[in-house]
Amino acid sequence: MAHIIVIGNEKGGAGKSTVSMHLATALARLGHRVSALDLDLRQRSFGRYADNRARFMAREGLDLPSARLVELPEIAADQIGDGENLDDRRLAQAMAAAEPESDFIVIDCPGAHTRLSQVAHSLADTLVTPLNDSFIDFDLLAHIDTDGLKVLGPSVYSEMVWNARQMRAQAGLRPIDWVVLRNRVGAQQMINKEKMGRALDALARRIGFRVAPGFNERVIFRELFPRGLTLLDLRDIGVRQLNISNIAARQELRDLVKTLNLPGVAATF
Repeated sequence: MAHIIVIGNEKGGAGKSTVSMHLATALARLGHRVSALDLDLRQRSFGRYADNRARFMAREGLDLPSARLVELPEIAADQIGDGENLDDRRLAQAMAAAEPESDFIVIDCPGAHTRLSQVAHSLADTLVTPLNDSFIDFDLLAHIDTDGLKVLGPSVYSEMVWNARQMRAQAGLRPIDWVVLRNRVGAQQMINKEKMGRALDALARRIGFRVAPGFNERVIFRELFPRGLTLLDLRDIGVRQLNISNIAARQELRDLVKTLNLPGVAATF
């Protein structure tokens, strides 16, 4: 069966689509069969990223290792039975189409609480939650005291993940490996960053996730999107000499893949 990786966070702007594309492309470059679903049916950031990639490759005559984008099928209302949810049916059919052709399925969730996102979390073997290095974003995971140190209790997103874990346990499925990424981190060491680190470590022990380093804030990620490219594609498009920032970003991606400890994967790119 395919290993399902869900990239989820109910707040926008945390870099979910960037993480999804880079992770999916890294797995494809390592020789794995990868499918991807974009469940943000309104903004469709990951879908547009994948579309940009397909157009760029067609224009340049390239065949870059890529995930296969699987669209949710359209289903007529009269095909839905009593008590059946339309979104559940659409996601189930998309997953059924993707799984036989995939070693990994990467699911990019919207930055909001939706039925599709809720169901996708219950499917996750690995859940990756990118989090901006800010207590505004941290509040999605837990409420914290005014000193920025004491965790008062889990918040809405953590409760949803707990519910997904309960559903999987009842179905006899393996537990979700939940990894929270400290994403879009600034280069400077600041008191806020240190407090965030302590708060995340305390919460990780309390509600059961692993903390991993994500991507630093870099201009290169914004520049890659219009062409649908990732850091791993630069040499294939003629960039022979990577600058220090690009080399550091590739190492961040390598560290991420290593930290996720996915079955049968070695970060050798």
